Amino acid sequence: MVFIKIYYLCTIFWITMDLQRFKFLNRCVGWGVFAVAAIVYLLTIEPSTSLWDCSEFIATSYKLEVGHPPGNPVFQLFARFFTMFADNMHAAVAVNAMNAICSALTIFFLYLTIVFFAKRLIRPSEDGTYSLGKAIAIFGSGAVGALAYTFSDTFWFSAVEGEVYAMSSLFTALVFWAMIKWY
Repeated sequence: MVFIKIYYLCTIFWITMDLQRFKFLNRCVGWGVFAVAAIVYLLTIEPSTSLWDCSEFIATSYKLEVGHPPGNPVFQLFARFFTMFADNMHAAVAVNAMNAICSALTIFFLYLTIVFFAKRLIRPSEDGTYSLGKAIAIFGSGAVGALAYTFSDTFWFSAVEGEVYAMSSLFTALVFWAMIKWY
């Protein structure tokens, strides 16, 4: 019933969307997807360390030492910044929280990338506006794609532990998004 009322209000006020409204709603949906991913990941982070490389990365980040070769100095510098706000008993939570935020930002950039490609498939009208149905299709495809990746097993597993994969995914998503923005 609530969705019908919201849809009715949208059709009354936003039968077509100019570029300003489209960008505003795109940002709102994108940050909403980021918030969902960040909340889920932060609520499910590991409270301590795992029994593989995560323990070593957290310990070497806290002390700013050299991990096993080849290591990941960028990860350790960022993790050291996050551990500066925690004592030695909570350093693992700080690094795991950093990974959760990095993974949520990866989801945000994935949403923006999917919306970029969806806009190429769904063209606006001749006057440059999108109908409500087209806008919902574009935002929906971005949200569904990004949230499907959010809840995928492999990505979620690496998002909640102190391993380098979350930051690597963030930089990959950031570089790919920057490439399509310059297109």
